[in-house]
Parts: sequence; C-alpha cells; structure tokens
Amino acid sequence: MDLPDPPKLALFRSKPLPVDRLIRPFQEFARFGAAGGIVLMLAAIAAFIIAQTALYEDYHALFQHVLKIGLDDWVIDVPLGKTQKPLSLELFINDGLMAVFFLFVGLEIKRELLVGELSTIRKASLPIAAAVGGMLVPGLIYAAINWGTPQVDGWGAAVATDIAFALGVLMLLGKRVPTPLKVFLTSLAIADDLGALAVIAIFYTESLNTDAARNAGIVLMMLMALNWLGVKKVLPYLILGLPLWYFTLESGIHATIAGVILAATIPARERVDPDAFLESNRNALDVFERAKAQAPNIRKNPDLLAAARTIELNCEHVEPPLFRLEHKLAGLCAFLIIPVFAFANAGVHLAEDSELTSRVTLGIVAGLVIGKPLGIFAISFLAVKLRIADLPRGVTWNHIHGAGWIAGIGFTMSLFIANLAFKDSRHDLDQAKIGILLASIIAGVIGLTVLLLTGTKTPPAGAPAPPTDSPPTDARDAQSSAGS
Repeated sequence: MDLPDPPKLALFRSKPLPVDRLIRPFQEFARFGAAGGIVLMLAAIAAFIIAQTALYEDYHALFQHVLKIGLDDWVIDVPLGKTQKPLSLELFINDGLMAVFFLFVGLEIKRELLVGELSTIRKASLPIAAAVGGMLVPGLIYAAINWGTPQVDGWGAAVATDIAFALGVLMLLGKRVPTPLKVFLTSLAIADDLGALAVIAIFYTESLNTDAARNAGIVLMMLMALNWLGVKKVLPYLILGLPLWYFTLESGIHATIAGVILAATIPARERVDPDAFLESNRNALDVFERAKAQAPNIRKNPDLLAAARTIELNCEHVEPPLFRLEHKLAGLCAFLIIPVFAFANAGVHLAEDSELTSRVTLGIVAGLVIGKPLGIFAISFLAVKLRIADLPRGVTWNHIHGAGWIAGIGFTMSLFIANLAFKDSRHDLDQAKIGILLASIIAGVIGLTVLLLTGTKTPPAGAPAPPTDSPPTDARDAQSSAGS
C-alpha cells in the first residue's frame, strides 16, 4: 500500500523586505525541479562555446593555475597525491569540490537504502536490475568497439548516468509522466551511482599506498566511534573528513571515494520521543504567547528569544544528521559544485584533427545511446517476467523505454570517469568528452520525445492497482521489511 504524500506545510514569513523582492525570482527558480539540470546545461554550453573561440587558451590556462596557500612572501606550495602534482584549480575542482558532491551522493544512497526506494527487496529489485543492465550492456558495447586498443580501459565513461541532468529532463515533462516513473528513475540513477563508485574504486585505482590506506582506516574507525558514541553534531564528522580525504588521495584511491565513506558514518537515526517533542514545543509556544502579550519586541524580550531558541533546538534534535546535512548540501551541489565541474570539464576544443568517428567517441556514443536503453529495458523486462520485480503502478513499458533513453545522459559522472581513464592522453580525453556531450544530447532528446508521445496514465487516487505478471509478494515484503 502506497503511503500518502506528506502535507504541504507553509513556512512562517515575516513582512517582506526590499531584498526579498530581489531574490524571490531566484528562490522560485531554485524550487523548480529541473533548475539544477538547467544550470548544469548552461554551464556546459558556456564552456563548449568558449572552447571554440580565441579564449580557449585562456580558459585552459585558468584551470591549470596552481593554487598556493599563504600571504605576500610567505607561501606554501601544496603538492598532492603520489605524483606530488601541485594543487591546480582543475585538481581542486575534480578531487576537492567533487568529494563534497560524492559526500552528497553517499548521503542519498544511504538514505535510499535505509528508508527509500532501495530499502526493501521488492522496492529495490526493479531499479537495481535496470541499473545493472544499464551498466553492463554499455560497457560491453564500448569494450567491443575498442577491443585490442589501450583505449578499452575507458569503458567506465560509457556506463554512468547523470542523475541531475536525467531528473532535470524528466521534471520538464511535469505531470505528463506518472510520479512512479520519476521514483523509478531516481532509484535507478542512485543504484547506478553506487555502481559507478564501485567502478572508480576497483578499476581506476592504479596502485595502493598501504601506509596512507592504513591512516585512512584509522580515521574511518574514529568516525565510526563518533557514530557509536551517539555524536549528533555534523561538524566533528566533517572535521575528520578532511584527513580522511587527504589519506584517501595519498593511498592511490580516488579522493572522492572519501566523501562516500564519510557519508556512511553520518548518523541516520534519532532516538526522539514524539510525545516529549510535542510537549516541549507546546510549552515553548505557550511561553512565547504569554511573553508576546507583555512585550512584543523580540529583541527586548528574553522570554521570546528563549522560547524560539528552544523550538529551534528541539527541531534540530529531531531531524537525523544525515537528513540535515543532505538538505544543506543539495543546493550547494546543484547550483555551484556540479555547474563549476561542468564548466571546467566540458570545454573541449573541436580542432581540425578532432575525430568524430574515433573508436573512443563511437564507443561512448554507442554505449550511452544504444546500450543504456537496451540494457535497462531488457533486464527490467526479464526481471518482471521472471517475477523477480514488479512494474510500478501506472508505469507502462513505453515509460520504461523512455526512461532508458533518459538514463543515457551520462554527462557529469561520465566526464568524471573519463578524466580518470584518459588522464595520460589529452587527445583521447577530448574524444571521450565529444562522445559524452553528443551522446547525452541524443539520448536526452530521444527520451524526451518518447515520454511526450507516451504521456501519463496514472490511475486516480484510490483506484485498484492494475494486474501484473508477478504473484502476490506479501511474504517477501514482510521478510524484507523485517530485515530492514
């Protein structure tokens, strides 16, 4: 039985100030579901256009600029990693800022595994099966096209889905697609992210520095100790996250994996008595109401301030740290980190020797445009027919077909893996970027068209669920729920 949607609660608003009128359009845009995808797309387009102009050399030099710490004549160079490369702006973005993004991804994955669409066997079966098919088939297609060449190692760039771009495209359709399809694609993309993280950690770690890995393990045990002790403040975890990031980078494992490891240690449960929470807040509101009658000026009335502070602390205690941190990082990642990454990495220059038919380009285009929809649809269909999974209520196979194309938008994650796979060959990296940009455009347009033509057939609220090919799975649900 589906749970009802949570009530839409209005936030308290004070009398509008002049600044509110200035920022209101930006706030309204940020609330739009596709806003993050739109900003990401604009950043990528801007970088690509700049790369075709006389500004390309300046653009490229900007991200190779070496960052230094210090003032005036007192400056510290910051060499990082086993190669002791200086800390360039490009390295800061790809290994530093993206670690924050992967922290956000890790928080999303943990939440979905605990309470979301991946929390039970029945919920997780279809998106996980689809994600496996959507990674396996593109990888095989890319490997087949590049077999026997050094570029075959770049297969990871053809298997990932960009969750921000994919969901942004889907949100553009609004009510034209059923809500369960959005949930399916979100769950698929998160499962896909989990697979991409495994690919990065396993296949793109050249060698392991055991001393640094041991130090990272010690920091991880400290983080686990904080969790076990019941530390609910996020700040201690973030402070320990800095040495975890550094030692992970030094170990040879990509530094962004530290973000995912850190996310796994952030507490996700709060032991709060709902009755005690209600009683405390009601008492605080009573105090606020009585104090307001005596002196309504909150600056001059300590009782008003104390009541408001009590309610604030109560709300902070009742929300799990994982959810609190995820909410704070969502806007930062969507509107700053990911667009900055896109701007720094999408600026590929189409020179005269650019090969649109190179094996790398063709492998990535074929993997994302053909392999993604084929793998997702085929494995999903097989999972339902074998009664391993159920088709979501109100979702047709045409919807799954369209979502498969949308999942072929591999932009951010594909660019990230391409940087790892082709870090020693600028030419191959440029060919990979061309393939990623081209494939993402083709997959997005086709997916949008398929879903527009399919439309929505979501049953009205309270309508019985349509029959499926799967038998009743109450016993399986009960078992999986007990396990969670």
